[in-house]
Amino acid sequence: MDASRELIRRRVVEAAADLLAREGRDAVTTRAVAAAAGVQPPVIYRHFGDKDGLLEAVAEHGYATFLAAKHLDAAPRDPVEDLRAGWDLAVEFGLANPALYALMYGEPKRGTTSAAFAAGMQILTGRIRRLAAGGWLRVEEKLAAALIHATARGAVLTWLSLPDDQRDPALLAAMRESMVTAVTNQKPAVHDPSPAGAARALRTLLPEQTSLSSAEQHLLGEWLDRLATEG
Repeated sequence: MDASRELIRRRVVEAAADLLAREGRDAVTTRAVAAAAGVQPPVIYRHFGDKDGLLEAVAEHGYATFLAAKHLDAAPRDPVEDLRAGWDLAVEFGLANPALYALMYGEPKRGTTSAAFAAGMQILTGRIRRLAAGGWLRVEEKLAAALIHATARGAVLTWLSLPDDQRDPALLAAMRESMVTAVTNQKPAVHDPSPAGAARALRTLLPEQTSLSSAEQHLLGEWLDRLATEG
C-alpha cells in the first residue's frame, strides 16, 4: 500500500473512531465519516469494502491503541501482582473508551485477526507462563487466558450497563479477585473483617422470618446497609 493510500485510510479510521467516541455507534455512517475525514463516500468503499469493513478497521485501531498503553515487564518481581496490573489496565481502557470497547469486545471476533490483537495476546501469554513457571498457575494456560478475558470483559460491559448511581468500584475489585482466585494459587486480596464486612454478612444471613416486627426489620436493614457502605 503506497504512502498516500495509507494516509487516507488512517485518516478515515481516526475520523470514524472519533465519531464513535463522541456520538456513539449510530453516528458512524459512511457519509458522516467521509465528511469528518474530508473525503468522498466512495473512498470509504474502495478502502474498506463496506461499513462493516470500516468498523473492523476501527476495532483493529482500538487494539493498537490499547497495545500502545500496555507496559511489558519481562521479569516482574511479583507475577501475581503483574497479572492484577494487566487486568486493571484492560478494565481502565474499557471504562475510558466505552463505545470503542463495546465495538471491540461486544461482538465476537471483531478485530481479532489484527497484528495488534496478536501482540496483546502474546503479552498475556507471557504473564500466564511466568505464573506457571513460578508454580502459581492453578489451571491450564488456555483456560487461564479465557478466564482473564472473560472476567475483564464481563466487568467492563456490566459496569457500562449500570446507571451511574449503581456503579460500585467494589464490583471491579471483586471481579478481579475472583479471576486471581480462579487462575492462581494465591488467596484473594479482598478479605474484609471490618464492621462493614460483618454487616454485609449479617444482612445476607438474616432469615426472612424473625421475631422482629416489620418496622424493626426495616430499621435494622437500614443500619446494616449504612454500616456495609462505610469506608
